[in-house]
Amino acid sequence: MARPVVFSGIQPTGSIHIGNYFGAIKQWVTGQDDAENIFCLVDMHALTVPQDPAALRAQILETATVLLAAGIDPAKSRLFVQSDVREHGELTWYLSCVAAMGQLGRMTQYKEKSEAQRGEVRVGLFAYPLLMAADILLYRTTHVPVGEDQKQHIELTRDLAQRFNAAYGGVFVLPEPAIPAAGARIMGLDDPTKKMSKSVAGSYHAIRVLDPPEQIRKAVMSAQTDSGREIRIDPARPGVTNLLAIYMAASGTSAAEAEAHFAGARGYGDVKKELVDLLVETLRPLRERYAELAADPATVHELLCAGADAVRPIARATADAAKRAMGVGS
Repeated sequence: MARPVVFSGIQPTGSIHIGNYFGAIKQWVTGQDDAENIFCLVDMHALTVPQDPAALRAQILETATVLLAAGIDPAKSRLFVQSDVREHGELTWYLSCVAAMGQLGRMTQYKEKSEAQRGEVRVGLFAYPLLMAADILLYRTTHVPVGEDQKQHIELTRDLAQRFNAAYGGVFVLPEPAIPAAGARIMGLDDPTKKMSKSVAGSYHAIRVLDPPEQIRKAVMSAQTDSGREIRIDPARPGVTNLLAIYMAASGTSAAEAEAHFAGARGYGDVKKELVDLLVETLRPLRERYAELAADPATVHELLCAGADAVRPIARATADAAKRAMGVGS
């Protein structure tokens, strides 16, 4: 049987934090021997909001370097920049000709993000789920690692593929969502009721994987906690629950093991101090490898170009199949 094809995308905006690392990237690294993995820096998605071109180019390079430092192996996986493969935009247009306006208008993330743009909502923001669907369908993807908040996009992708196949023939593979069992939802340190985000400003909201030890210490020690002293997971106490979730993700322990480990803690201070040490040591190899790779950006660029060269024939074949099925082209 053919190995599964796994597609994962990450926006190269903002610095990668521990929520990204424990919730997604770490699983990407450990799963490289189990499937054909395609990892894409989705820079075209970043354009749905205004970007400074020079800053975006720098962020693309930083994000790629972090992924390589974290363990993405070009010998096992394909890593490339979305805009370097033009078929992403081409297939988006073909899909737009089978999608319905109502489908896109019902997308939760569009509703949330369009509030910020108000009267200046961009067409790209409305249509970006089509680009996301094209990202996935181009490579005959069988599985897409996503959090619960992204399941709607996979459902839309499947619906578009089914519509297209019904109208024009069996061009597309229907992908399945692959939701990590744990570590997929780490919350903000300043507000443990909201998911940790690259786009939230503030020194103590997130811990970035490239943060120096002193910054990690300040962020953890300032983390919001709850009333009470018992160290246990409790939805009514999001502060301590988030600290334990981070500990579990970094140590690889279960909820029961984490609670047992801190059973003798005198308070949140003990938990935070141990968590600082754990995170500093857990992230140290990544930071050290990043420094080595960042000193040679030309090599990182070459690896990205090689990744694009490797996936381009797959993307071209799919785009051509869609093109022929719809009756366009010479």
